[in-house]
Amino acid sequence: MHYQKPTGKRQTYFLKPTLASRQWLVYSCHAVITIFSSVFMVAVGQDPVLSLPEYTEEIAPIMIAQTDKRAEAERLYEEGLQLFRQGTAESLQQAIEKWETALPLWREVGDQSKEAFINLALGRTHNLLGFKQKALDYYNQALPLYRKLENRQGEATTLNNIGGVYSDLGEKQRALEYFQQALPLFQAVGDRALEAVTLNNIGSVYSDLGEKQQALEYYQQALPLSQAVDDREGEATTLNNIGSVYSALGEKQQALEYYQQALPLSQAVGDRAGEATTLNSIGNVYHALGEKQRALEYYQQALPLSQAVGDRTGEAATLNNIGLVYDALGEKQQALDYYQQALPLFQAVGNRTGKATTLNNIGKVYSDLGEKQQALEYLQHALLLSQAVGDRATEALTLNNIGGVYTALGEKQQGLEYYQQALPLRQAVGDRATEALTIYNIAVTEKNLGNLQLALTQMQASIEIIEDLRTKVASPELRQTYFATVQDYYQFYIDLLMQLHQQNPDQGYDKLAFHISERSRARTLLELLTEANANIREGVDPDLLQQEQNLNAKLDATEKQRIEIYSNPESTPAQQTAIEQQRQQLLADYQQLQDQIRATSPKYAALKYPQPLNLEQVQQQILDEDTILLQYSLGEDNSYLWAVTKDGFTSYQLPPRDEIETLARRFYGLLQIPGYEFDPSQRGAMIRVVPRDNLNSLSQLSELLFGQVADQLTKKRIVVIADGALQYIPFSALATPDTADTDNPTPLINQYELINLPSSSTLGIIRDQINGRQEAPQQLAILADPVFTNNDNRIKNAPSRGTETNLNQALLNRSIRVSEINLNRLPGTRTEAEAILNLVSQGTQTNAFDFDANRDFIDNPQLQNYQIIHLATHGILNSTSPELSGVVLSLVDEQGNPQNGFLRLHDIFNLNLPAELVVLSACQTGLGQEIRGEGLVGLTRGFMYAGAPRLVVSLWNVDDAATAEFMTRFYQLMLNEGLKPAQALRETQLQMQRETQWKSPYYWAAFTLQGEWN
Repeated sequence: MHYQKPTGKRQTYFLKPTLASRQWLVYSCHAVITIFSSVFMVAVGQDPVLSLPEYTEEIAPIMIAQTDKRAEAERLYEEGLQLFRQGTAESLQQAIEKWETALPLWREVGDQSKEAFINLALGRTHNLLGFKQKALDYYNQALPLYRKLENRQGEATTLNNIGGVYSDLGEKQRALEYFQQALPLFQAVGDRALEAVTLNNIGSVYSDLGEKQQALEYYQQALPLSQAVDDREGEATTLNNIGSVYSALGEKQQALEYYQQALPLSQAVGDRAGEATTLNSIGNVYHALGEKQRALEYYQQALPLSQAVGDRTGEAATLNNIGLVYDALGEKQQALDYYQQALPLFQAVGNRTGKATTLNNIGKVYSDLGEKQQALEYLQHALLLSQAVGDRATEALTLNNIGGVYTALGEKQQGLEYYQQALPLRQAVGDRATEALTIYNIAVTEKNLGNLQLALTQMQASIEIIEDLRTKVASPELRQTYFATVQDYYQFYIDLLMQLHQQNPDQGYDKLAFHISERSRARTLLELLTEANANIREGVDPDLLQQEQNLNAKLDATEKQRIEIYSNPESTPAQQTAIEQQRQQLLADYQQLQDQIRATSPKYAALKYPQPLNLEQVQQQILDEDTILLQYSLGEDNSYLWAVTKDGFTSYQLPPRDEIETLARRFYGLLQIPGYEFDPSQRGAMIRVVPRDNLNSLSQLSELLFGQVADQLTKKRIVVIADGALQYIPFSALATPDTADTDNPTPLINQYELINLPSSSTLGIIRDQINGRQEAPQQLAILADPVFTNNDNRIKNAPSRGTETNLNQALLNRSIRVSEINLNRLPGTRTEAEAILNLVSQGTQTNAFDFDANRDFIDNPQLQNYQIIHLATHGILNSTSPELSGVVLSLVDEQGNPQNGFLRLHDIFNLNLPAELVVLSACQTGLGQEIRGEGLVGLTRGFMYAGAPRLVVSLWNVDDAATAEFMTRFYQLMLNEGLKPAQALRETQLQMQRETQWKSPYYWAAFTLQGEWN
């Protein structure tokens, strides 16, 4: 990692323009008094100071000339001030021209106060434009003038501004000396606003020197002073800088909260430079937490603001940060282009710290591109610069990257030495995330040098930091994206432990590796399930809960408006784009509000998250005598399988991730092709198609996954905890080990009951929460056959149907054909629902068909009284924004008017559905966004959070008619024969193979049970 450090903001000032008017008023009054004094002395019989003719002849011309010069100087000053206030690079340059013309005029008339003031203004403006030495020249002209005039306000302001320049130039100790001279002067004159500025600036120096806690103390002194005098720009600056300290200390969530307070203040006062700084800071947090695209959005908002006001330092920092995003996304050349735009800007303004950071980043790109010697040249240059300016954070960053280059060149001992130099610097500046990275790099190098025990000690320390940092992020979404960025740490730790196990088989290293694997997966889900039982909204500010309610209403209204726009054939792309942007912004606001509720919740503050289970706890709390657990961990170099039973444990090494995932993806793709297809020459007759590749993929994948563990598959039930692409495949359709290599492979489901879990620990939490829970009094609530379009024949006077929704097509599936709006009716869902309802007595069931299959049905609190919730409709999978995944309910009312019928993931999280079983009889409801370390983030976790301990979901687009048959049989086995859901699911899959036309795995293997099997 090689981030541009969060950009703090310092403030420099020139005195308020009212001072100029006041000085001119004093001078004018002096001339008037002189004239009237002479007149008065004549009147009382004394010699006048000057006779009127003498005054007219000797003084008046001088006064008139002086007055003209003053008037001209004043005019130039005022025009310059107006240009300065415009804040663009061009207007600032024009302001300089005006004031440089005015400056000699003020010298000529001998007004040292005004001369000092103009010097100060010129210094400030040159500083804004990045001309640091020129700024110093003007400040150093202003300082002695203010001291001569005994103007402590002006002296303090100038000292503060000189300190700001030296700080920007990297001369931190010299800057500190000037700030510390300015502070008592501001305190003496009682200027709390500028006292706050100086405290803020001192804090920024300490922050740059790595003294984060000392910096925080100064910022916290500054903040109430700015607030007391209603200096919103100063308040925004200090809030931003406090956020930057928390960000550097790894407190990303707290940093975000301060940035989000600062941003509207900067916007309110029109401080575009400050706004750009805070946007940059927010982008840095999202970047650090793995939200690269979101970070990029903030940087791209900041860039034009910095450019507009001529803030070349801010512009360079933003270009650098944009480069970091492209670097992280693997677009190295594009990253290099941005770094090379930033570098001359940092050079032009004399910002050596920024220059060092950018040189480091360029060096890192060259290293990644394999140009190691060129990389070393840039990195060595960056190292010298960062050492010269005392920037320990960048020095540590560069040492770390130099270590990486030497390690890649095979000079591991030299690489280790650089890492070891970087580590104490990172510890000194308090950046725990980069400290964990350097410790990880040391561990990797020690392992490569053969020092496995030393590597193990280092990894334990690195993982301890990671575990601590992730708990400091309140947002589940950000916590899981951050966790995804550090999965390589866990994978390396597992690999290290398994290598130690090979050397020392009796030391329990493989058991510890299993525990680390458990710690590396589905942690956010584990914590969400804990939150669900804690009622974290209790005790929260009612205003926040009202805001949550209002946002939910806005989301619903936006969804309805969105449906109307997409349903209207005359809608424009611009309207569609606008409504999508509005929805995305509302979702972002909603997520931010959820984070705020967590942060202020007394229940959340007192919440104790459970630790992942270790091997012994899994054996005691999760497994029974009839069950074997197969837990997979896919790694870049090696993958692993742990087979766990109630009283046994064995570990196996598997091929690298790429080899396994290639086969898994191929198998998944082939499973979605029906085993039967239509042959037009036979007028619709069915012919069997069994692709040879299908059998080859099946054979190879089954052999990889089960070959070594085959002799242990003696239990009736297999619980699978998959990883990577293995999460997409139904293990039920894989071949048994003894038939995998034959022409007639037997599906695994034919011999075993199959269960899927995100992790063992999540099942442990589920069992704790349902233990002792009273069974709901009613049996079944079912929703089916919603109305999706206003040309549905169930609507009175519906328009004629188009050909695109032809219901006579031989194959219908429960998926979206063109867009989220063009949805086919699913007649099989009604057949399915009616058959299931016939199995349940009237008094213990409820149902919703047609227009009643809407959001009101799902939102009704009475739904909590049912043991089984069954939703038979279309499913939506959004693998990039999982919060938009969901199921589709009725989209129109009885009059054909559009309504919000989308039940999205964020809606599901707000439900209370303590059902024993939720069945999502729709497409791809078991899928979601794959996030490393978290698994598939989708509907399953939403319904588990809402209270369901088990779900039946699908892994691909399922066939409508086959699904109706499947679900009817499934419920018959559960309700008539008393089988548990897992048992009924297996028996249904066997019946579909034996007794129906839908023998192919395409029709039956998509459905899996996730969660509790008992």
